[in-house]
Amino acid sequence: MRLLLVEDDRRIAADVERALHAAGYVVETVRNGEEAWFRGDTEDYGAVVLDLGLPGMDGLAVLKRWRANGRSMPVLILTARGSWAERVDGIDAGADDYLPKPFRMEELLARLRSIVRRSAGHASPRIVAGDVELDERQMKVTLRGVPVALSPLEYRLVAFLLHHRGRVVPQHELDENVYGHGEDHESNALEVLVGRVRKKLGADLIETRRGFGYLVPETTP
Repeated sequence: MRLLLVEDDRRIAADVERALHAAGYVVETVRNGEEAWFRGDTEDYGAVVLDLGLPGMDGLAVLKRWRANGRSMPVLILTARGSWAERVDGIDAGADDYLPKPFRMEELLARLRSIVRRSAGHASPRIVAGDVELDERQMKVTLRGVPVALSPLEYRLVAFLLHHRGRVVPQHELDENVYGHGEDHESNALEVLVGRVRKKLGADLIETRRGFGYLVPETTP
């Protein structure tokens, strides 16, 4: 899944980015409010981790502009501002959750998984499609209860399609959420990746809709 990280503190940004990459996310990082607003307003992200104290434009103003323009991606606020009134302001502006600094990286990841699940309409960190089950907390995929070894790219593919099961995901959207925007790879890389996943998890898990994209049905065979 493709995420936008907005944090002007380089050390914090680097630490969070490493943790997000390790958790299977594709991360794009910006460090000022103006660029954050533009990226979030013109690009599609699975979620945003947003600091409030930003140069150029305050994070709260960025969030208000996104929501005013109909941008509905889930947003997790990070901030050193600890008062309850500021937290209320953030939630009222359209934030999905709020994490004060300093924080534990495990809590950030748990809160992020939660808002992404809610956005996709899932209540549990376990997502089941037929004989396949994804456990987000452990980053584990099982087939009929047996763990299946997946590469990071294979895991991203499976996780994104399961989060959006029942919807045909266009190839360009899946490509950006597996490889990252503008990342260099072969033109048929996604098709090859889907083929590898089918061999490991079953040919019926992912359907190809020619000219439209890929689909994990709501009810798999």
